[in-house]
Amino acid sequence: MQHLIDTNNFTDSQITDLLEDAKRFKTQRPPQLLKDKLLITLFFEPSTRTRSSFEVAAKRLGAAVVHLDPSRSSTKKGESLEDTFANLCAMEPDGVIIRHEENEAPGILANMQMTPVINAGAGNHAHPTQALLDLFTLMEHFDGNIEGKTIAIVGDIVNSRVASSGIRLLSRMGMKVLLVAPKPFQPENIKLPQYENLKDVINQVDVIMSLRAQLERHAKPIFEDYDEYARHYCITKEHLGNRDILILHPGPVMRNIDISDEILDDPRCKVLTQVKNGVFMRMAILKLLLLDSNN
Repeated sequence: MQHLIDTNNFTDSQITDLLEDAKRFKTQRPPQLLKDKLLITLFFEPSTRTRSSFEVAAKRLGAAVVHLDPSRSSTKKGESLEDTFANLCAMEPDGVIIRHEENEAPGILANMQMTPVINAGAGNHAHPTQALLDLFTLMEHFDGNIEGKTIAIVGDIVNSRVASSGIRLLSRMGMKVLLVAPKPFQPENIKLPQYENLKDVINQVDVIMSLRAQLERHAKPIFEDYDEYARHYCITKEHLGNRDILILHPGPVMRNIDISDEILDDPRCKVLTQVKNGVFMRMAILKLLLLDSNN
């Protein structure tokens, strides 16, 4: 039984298989490979893109999906997460997709070895399917070779599970990763080049990954408001000029705070491509975990 708690659960050859499957699914709709499979989604935090992307991915492969609303579940009546999970597994699903505010939650459930667990985002540590769809988007753009390319991750890095998973995966794939944020937004335990001003690295980078500003997560205010934050870290035409730099963002984008309207409409911005590619990568992940790893 294989799980996806973070991208290190997959070997290099499995990641290559995922990229090839996602590319194939994008060019040709696959047969109903998972027509007899049942998935349960368990989202303890709000989600639009990830949850709907998983549902579309599963249904395109023929699987059935049942959504459990934790706000109405027995966890609100004092039942532990483990007991809730065990009761769901008694119904014999083929996998559970979970989002949780605690970093350790998906791993705890995976260790119970009752059904494959897929981490759809946990705490500030891991969002593996986002990292994998970003990898797919980058490989597609750079014709299959991202080794030696430089990516700047810009924004609230310390609170971002997208940044955390992305750093691990993209570094592993040979990219040079730079972090751009005010010092309180920078992680202290990651040994990567850190900068406070985007202008200091703009001529070095091939890709910018903008993150959602999460000022509310900081107990001590760094900026008076989002407008002040945007004056320093919003990705604008002034920053990019005519440079050939790819722009990514995991969403939801805060317009004119994370990325300007002008850049969101720029062909260098791949936000909607990421959303589209997310479906194909999640199809590949479901195929690997529910079909391939059992053969």
